[in-house]
Amino acid sequence: MAHDAHDHDHHAHDHHDHGHGHAHGHHHHGGHHHHAPANMGRAFAIGVILNTGFVVAEVAAGLWTGSLALLADAGHNLSDVLSLLLAWGATILARRAPAGRRTYGLRKGTILASLANAILLLVAVGAIVSEAVRRIGAPAHMDTDIVMLTAGLGVLINGATAMLFMRGSHSDLNVRGAFLHMAADAGVSLAVVAGAFAMAQTGILWIDPALSLIIAAVIVLGTWSLLRDSMDLALDAAPRGIDVDEVRTWLKGLPGVEDVHDLHVWAMSTTETAMTAHILRPANGDGDQFLHMACEGLEARFRIGHATLQIETDAAHACRLAPAEVV
Repeated sequence: MAHDAHDHDHHAHDHHDHGHGHAHGHHHHGGHHHHAPANMGRAFAIGVILNTGFVVAEVAAGLWTGSLALLADAGHNLSDVLSLLLAWGATILARRAPAGRRTYGLRKGTILASLANAILLLVAVGAIVSEAVRRIGAPAHMDTDIVMLTAGLGVLINGATAMLFMRGSHSDLNVRGAFLHMAADAGVSLAVVAGAFAMAQTGILWIDPALSLIIAAVIVLGTWSLLRDSMDLALDAAPRGIDVDEVRTWLKGLPGVEDVHDLHVWAMSTTETAMTAHILRPANGDGDQFLHMACEGLEARFRIGHATLQIETDAAHACRLAPAEVV
């Protein structure tokens, strides 16, 4: 639920907790447009159209030349069209307003999409490796000119599509998944071009599958970080780049704060971060001002745009959530 960059949705209140006998303060700090999932609809539409057209062309060329490499790459590109549709759908879902039981809306769809994207890419790599190993044992002759021409078109289309997503790939894991997919495809197509050229010059038929294995290894290395980060976010780990101990230390250093416990930091989506914490602050006469200052600082310093802080003023009665092992 994005707000205008100057529209801070502040609200705070204190209430008496009969169970603990101390006051609490709650504050919610609204997010901003620059934390919302990247609006890459145009990039996704162009990418889907270009790659669907290329899959059709690649299948036709593969059948015409008898090139198994082109047919395998067409299958790989088809998985990319599906992954683009998946990532595109996730960005649309993430913009839906909270309703009913889905109090966060469908923001987490971007995390699930990036996770599915990583898994799809690894499956596609498995298909490439399987085909390459088979072709090393039984290399086949092919029309290298048509293969180079078709694969060269793939380099241009996949490279251009990857460039469309480059802008949003640094701030949105879901968009990074789409970018890696298209960049990997450009690399695979380039390997097919190089392999076909080398085979045309030398007559050595195993060059192409050997190059495919090298490209597959590069793709796996690039995809592993996407899979790891997506899995972490799906399990509500703090987003990469946020040091939870540093957040705790910063909160403890705020005026009047004696302790911080029950601190949780997690991803609402691939671009938005939420946090909750209980703060022991016995002298809390300026409660509203403190909450505003703390939440402004959390966003400016850690990009945590959705913070909820509970203020506790009674140091004599420990909160039941104070122990580190209690979640």
